[in-house]
Amino acid sequence: MLLVALAATVALVVQDQTPLRAAAHESAPRQTVLTSGDWLEVRGEQQGFLQVYDHRRERPGYVRPSAVRSYALDEATAPKLASLVEYLRDAPGAESLGIGYVALYLRAAPAGAPLAEAFDALGTMAERLGDRASARGPQAGEASVAREIEVASSYGVHFVGFERQGATRLCYDGEAFRRVLALGGTGPSRVRAALGLTDPTCVDPAAGATASLALLQWQANVLGTVDPSALGPDVPPDARARLWLRRSAVDSALAYFAARGGEPALAKQAAEAARHDLQLVDRGVLADDDRPAYEEAALRAATVRWAAEAAPPQGAAGGGLEVELAAGSPGQTCVRLKARATPSAPVFEHCTYGVVWPSSVRVAARDAAVVMNVEPMEGWSELLVLHPAAAGWVAETLAPATVDPELGYVELAGFSPDGAHLLVAREWRASGPLGAPHTLAPWLTRTFQVVTATDLRVEKESRALGGLPPGKRWDGAEWRKGTLALR
Repeated sequence: MLLVALAATVALVVQDQTPLRAAAHESAPRQTVLTSGDWLEVRGEQQGFLQVYDHRRERPGYVRPSAVRSYALDEATAPKLASLVEYLRDAPGAESLGIGYVALYLRAAPAGAPLAEAFDALGTMAERLGDRASARGPQAGEASVAREIEVASSYGVHFVGFERQGATRLCYDGEAFRRVLALGGTGPSRVRAALGLTDPTCVDPAAGATASLALLQWQANVLGTVDPSALGPDVPPDARARLWLRRSAVDSALAYFAARGGEPALAKQAAEAARHDLQLVDRGVLADDDRPAYEEAALRAATVRWAAEAAPPQGAAGGGLEVELAAGSPGQTCVRLKARATPSAPVFEHCTYGVVWPSSVRVAARDAAVVMNVEPMEGWSELLVLHPAAAGWVAETLAPATVDPELGYVELAGFSPDGAHLLVAREWRASGPLGAPHTLAPWLTRTFQVVTATDLRVEKESRALGGLPPGKRWDGAEWRKGTLALR
């Protein structure tokens, strides 16, 4: 972080839109307009004005003393600055001012002073400033936010921006949070640092698979340094729950990208961790704002749960069919159906660029259908159904929902005794116009359906498994043990 230049006395601007005038009177030309948090070197006083020098713009000028607060940068001033930093850390709308006070404190703090809490405040305020700059709605047009970003940047606070869902997302790069973890801050500050460094909304959606895998491994390591079960009583239960949820979400994404990158052992380990962390969340302590995060973590864990389950032996199936998964063109996985009587000649082949989970392969009675889970994108798992037709075998896809992919899964709960019907569980989330009625909040839907194997037509549907009479007979113990749809 860039510290302010050495100066005997520094004035910190506390009033937004403060004019820096060319002379010590109100009618003097205005040099520029200062923003809350700007710092000035004090060089004297004339006619009721402070004579100052603005190092950021490299120009001298005069300001009213009421618009600034002056401090001598010495050890005696450090406690007063620390108190102001602590107050402003939790004052929404005063982020640039708070960041300025952190900079002054770091300059005035004596050698050996604990700095973890100051960096915690800096990271918290910088993160909140990025959120304000990215907000949709009336706040998104605040002209002051852009000026506050400039002030923060002048102190060495860096932001990164990218496009997400048609809007620009501005995120703090997290340097202060890294220092909190390196310096060993308090339990609450380490939790905030770990959450700040692993914010899923601050991951570039344009990042490739290799970059995403590397980032997720780093995030998993960061979260691994803050064990919720080892935190002291100063960390409230809801903060621990948020940490468990973030660990689960990161591990779920890691499982997907590891499988996509050809690392099944890592995928298995991450999927097991995702489920384990989710199970450790005490839903009774979750705040209302955290409940959507719990459902999101559960959905993500459900899409990759197959990575933690044992795959059937290669070529295993029922009846007269064998199912084989093999590499196709670069990036493709091919599903081959073979007749046991003539295994050298495939009956049918279907190739996909999605991640095919081998442990999800199931064959219906009488070879009526072959079903497996395919994940074409992280957090969205579809059901690939292969079934015979008049002209031969065909492949059809059953998606979690008929909306643009956001987050969801569909999985097989069981077959009918004759293999002609599938019992499936579908769960998905939508936001925006498709979200919660009359709001932009995410909307979660979970249904259980009886679907025909030949054309994937929904014959029966219920929000609860008990609402489908076949559900009590067709679902297997293996599915009940592994699914998250019954959570």
